[in-house]
Amino acid sequence: METGATTPAREGLVEQFSAGELNVYVYESRQKMGEAAAAAVAAELRRLINERGRAVGVFASAPSQNEFLAVLAATEGVDWSRVKGFHLDEYLGMDERAPQSFRRFLVDRLVSKVPMGEFHGLRGEAADGDAEAVRYARLLAEDPPAFAVLGIGENGHLAFIDPPFCDFEDPAAVKVVELDEVCRNQQVNDGAFASIEDVPRHALSLTVPTVMSVPKLFAIVPGPAKREAIKATIEGPVATSCPASILRRHADAHLFIDRDSAALLSR
Repeated sequence: METGATTPAREGLVEQFSAGELNVYVYESRQKMGEAAAAAVAAELRRLINERGRAVGVFASAPSQNEFLAVLAATEGVDWSRVKGFHLDEYLGMDERAPQSFRRFLVDRLVSKVPMGEFHGLRGEAADGDAEAVRYARLLAEDPPAFAVLGIGENGHLAFIDPPFCDFEDPAAVKVVELDEVCRNQQVNDGAFASIEDVPRHALSLTVPTVMSVPKLFAIVPGPAKREAIKATIEGPVATSCPASILRRHADAHLFIDRDSAALLSR
């Protein structure tokens, strides 16, 4: 599916290059990176609304998205009433009112700040996680997203697909997944939980094939904690040991990073 060209903001742009098919933009600071990513996503929203009358997209929930979401929510000229939103993942057993809920994260930082036409969340509190995965997969199939905003975990995960459980050919669109220790520790380091024992062991997540089927991808990955993951994503093998490395095979993927997250790249 053909999509519009993405032109990165020049202010604060340190370097621009390609890794396979993946377009990489390195910015001088986390704030400049967030501003540039917000400008790119806002431009895509406007393009989709202008050409199709509406825009359907998937959004990520993580502290790495804070600057991006703050700028996007304040951006003028987007008719949010014509936007339908999904998200990538949610802890299994998590009520949407819980501080750690990824639905709440997006509602607090975006959905409550703009007049979004529709937002569909993964129901972490569902009694039957497998049935909830089927329900959400059906919603995605009925109205396929035109773009997705992603983060990358410290272990290179996409959504909540951790390396030990990653399958680039997964037949499921959405599934109940197990979280590895690196991922659970990251949630503690991010301040969401007091200890690893508090972090749920399972989550609902879009799978890698589902993410890769979305026509346009924007990955936003700042900070020193993501250096190893960014190096593996860009310079390592395309392998399930780093799920995000598959982005190098997407025809229209864009990775926004800052100096800190780019620090280990051998360029």
